[in-house]
Amino acid sequence: MLSSRTFQVAFLVSFATHAVIVAQNPGYLFFSSPQHSRKVEINYIKQPRIEKQGQGKAASTKREPLLDLSSRINMNKRNPPPFIDRDAASKANMQAVRKELPFDKPALIKPDIIAIKKKITLPPVDMSKISNPSYISYYQIVREKIRRSAYQNYNRNDTGEVYVTFIISNTGYLKDVRLVEEKSSAAPYLKDIALASVKNASPFPNFPKELDYSQLSFNVVISFQVE
Repeated sequence: MLSSRTFQVAFLVSFATHAVIVAQNPGYLFFSSPQHSRKVEINYIKQPRIEKQGQGKAASTKREPLLDLSSRINMNKRNPPPFIDRDAASKANMQAVRKELPFDKPALIKPDIIAIKKKITLPPVDMSKISNPSYISYYQIVREKIRRSAYQNYNRNDTGEVYVTFIISNTGYLKDVRLVEEKSSAAPYLKDIALASVKNASPFPNFPKELDYSQLSFNVVISFQVE
């Protein structure tokens, strides 16, 4: 008895459960009806071709207008910063620094040795009794050689005149030289310089053919001056 009743309860529960399932899904069947397939049609739509030339013309016609700069520039906008000349600024700074820094002018150093401008001349002696032009020309050559020699030997500031007489052979060599004291007005130093200058100027040129002599005497006055 108990088992039959249990079977009946289980049957009722199973039946109720299936009834609920069928009620919620009325289309549910043990054998589903066959589904009918539908044909799918695909249609291609060709878009119209747009010519490029037309596009170029349209693009060219639709240009943006030029900007009106005058309408955009106004006084409210900031002006650009002023131009600064850096070179001029640096020069101005240097000048300011130079004015601030003290500058001591270096003292001039006085030299111990003062340059002396020497002047040596040979004034002409009395040649009124001589009229031979060859002798006068040769005498000028002799005087110039003695003056150059005296200029090299004279290195002091003594002044005066020295009268010297000497003899030259026809080959230009000095044979004799002496000092004429009574006609000289100079210190002993200048007298020695005068005699040495005549000796150092030798030998002189040979006599020209017009002077057909074995030897000739000459007189010179050497004047020492400073400026």
